[in-house]
Amino acid sequence: MGGVSATRFDVVIVGYGMAGVTAAIEAAEAGARVLVLDRGYGGGASALSGGVVYAGGGTRYQRAAGLDDTPENMFNYLRQEVGDVVSEATLRRFCETSASTIDWLEEHGATFRASLCPYKTSYPTDEHYLYYSGNEKAWPYREHATPAARGHRQVAKGMGSGHALFEALREAAMRSGVAFRPLSRVESLIIEDGQVKGVRYRTVDADAPSVARHRRLSKVAGKLGNWVPPLGARFNKRAEGLWQANAVEDEVRADAVILSAGGFVFNPQMKAQHAGGFADITPLGTAGDDGTGIKLGLSAGGSTAHLDRMTAWRFMSPPSAFLEGVSVGPSGARIANEDLYGATHSQIMIDQHQGRGFLVLDARQWKKARGQVRSQTQPFQGAQAAYLFTVGHTKAASLAKLATKIGVQPGGLERTVSAYNDGLAEGSGDPAHKGAELCSPIQHGPFYAIDISIKNSAAFPAPGLTLGGLRVDEETGEVLADDDQPITGLYAAGRTAVGICTNSYLSGTSLADGIFSGRRAGVHAAAHTGTARTALSG
Repeated sequence: MGGVSATRFDVVIVGYGMAGVTAAIEAAEAGARVLVLDRGYGGGASALSGGVVYAGGGTRYQRAAGLDDTPENMFNYLRQEVGDVVSEATLRRFCETSASTIDWLEEHGATFRASLCPYKTSYPTDEHYLYYSGNEKAWPYREHATPAARGHRQVAKGMGSGHALFEALREAAMRSGVAFRPLSRVESLIIEDGQVKGVRYRTVDADAPSVARHRRLSKVAGKLGNWVPPLGARFNKRAEGLWQANAVEDEVRADAVILSAGGFVFNPQMKAQHAGGFADITPLGTAGDDGTGIKLGLSAGGSTAHLDRMTAWRFMSPPSAFLEGVSVGPSGARIANEDLYGATHSQIMIDQHQGRGFLVLDARQWKKARGQVRSQTQPFQGAQAAYLFTVGHTKAASLAKLATKIGVQPGGLERTVSAYNDGLAEGSGDPAHKGAELCSPIQHGPFYAIDISIKNSAAFPAPGLTLGGLRVDEETGEVLADDDQPITGLYAAGRTAVGICTNSYLSGTSLADGIFSGRRAGVHAAAHTGTARTALSG
């Protein structure tokens, strides 16, 4: 785990997910002495993720797959998603360095492939490691940029890609001399003369007898927490008791502290205060996403923005034939084109339909979708499909009867389906502009409906995470006060900070932003520590 006997380092990093590990690598490779403190064992939500890095502008995997992409094209697309949460200059820098980011990751142990997924999916099977992970092919985004697949998935089986990616980078960090202390929770910053000079924390000795049991409980809690939250909470509570009984106080001094401790989706109070229409999402991440990093930044005089920005993953594919149906709100009105990214479609459903909606299909579409399950799904997706095709749907002989069963206005549903069918029959296309390859008429009974509302359901969850955080200087990663002045010695990265995916989440953008912001903070923090400056000049 690296030596941690010193009480002074050049850079201390709080939280060891994607932002933390990339910051650690950059700072250590610049010559800084780096200590990472993590409340768990490292990895955080990043290690539990699908391991997808959003990258483009002409990566070698895009080129190998026959895709034409440029930094400018990538920028034209992302500007629609990112809005003004970061400056145009920062977004351009993100796009211009995107292809080289993939190269940097591979230099540090990551592995990608150019096997392009041929169908619309929320996450590809193990045959595919490059896919359209956002709204690239959907209206209106396709009107402003040439569609290009940018979801680069770390090579691994199933949902092991996130773990594999983090472990590769963790090993690179250790080779660079990064010291790591797990089971360490930072409780306060050391602030002297308005500058951050280190942290005070509680920790458990890695060699303590209780650690092995704590690790087992935490591992089970991590696996269950995102899919069966009550069971995950039970194991977390037992692990918490062990930690509390064995933790001792300590402190470490440093010239720079980088906060990369995730978001706050597991903080009930903060979530209730800011969630709005996202109140019923299933928390996605780990118990460490409790807002600690954000609160530490505030304690030093930092400021926050966009804490109300969250994401809800109500994916309607795979199977891809589900997208041939129409999604409607309680009035029966169309929600949006179904080929939108799941979180984008969910945002519209929250904003315009009170977070309630149904996906309606006819018998032919239903049968086609069933036939795609085996070839298009990972095990976790297959489990959800099994639920939907058995007890997780409503069926009726007519659209009017279906509407009555699900509590949707019959007239509104019938008008929506008629408009959809007429557009396809007349050749004008779907009124909501869904891609033609995903359009088919809804004509043949029986008819089916799936409840796609945003709610915490064990069998068909709508997971989500928080996207806002501490405001940072976009050139350096330093935390900003209300007057836009940087707080000396304090940085933030990943979901602890405002970043590329704060306005609109797409698969792969949180990891990509964690890498981008983590590396930025690590480089600047190292350059502004005395030891690192000496090492660099020598």
